[in-house]
Amino acid sequence: MLDVSGSALTAERQRAEVVTANMANAETTRTPEGGPYRRKLVVFQSQQQRPFPQMLNASLRSTSAPGVKVEQVVADTSPPQMRYDPSNPDANPQGFVAYPNVDPVNEMVDLLGAVRAYEMNSSAVQATKQMIQQSIDLLR
Repeated sequence: MLDVSGSALTAERQRAEVVTANMANAETTRTPEGGPYRRKLVVFQSQQQRPFPQMLNASLRSTSAPGVKVEQVVADTSPPQMRYDPSNPDANPQGFVAYPNVDPVNEMVDLLGAVRAYEMNSSAVQATKQMIQQSIDLLR
């Protein structure tokens, strides 16, 4: 249980970092790669849960635990927003500037989802720790 929640905590933290980077670059029209900033998306992947005896052996060998991981961070393929601003140095010949397709409302929803998932997994870790402590106390 601790491995599953711990992996989810790590994955959700990375998701929150990606969302905050998206929000910070919502007005970035020029990047080192060229063109406007491309919104990033996090792709999660589940890690297979093994039968209990195999999990015990794996924990002794410290191999990868079951849970979730960030498989990759991909760039959004949607086209940039075009805004008319002929005074901008990044404007095309028609006077339009390509801005990232980052919607602050969607980013806030994603950020709130990451925070809520982080909080739930943190609570699960605390509950598991309490159950382990109570089990130890019973065995005394």
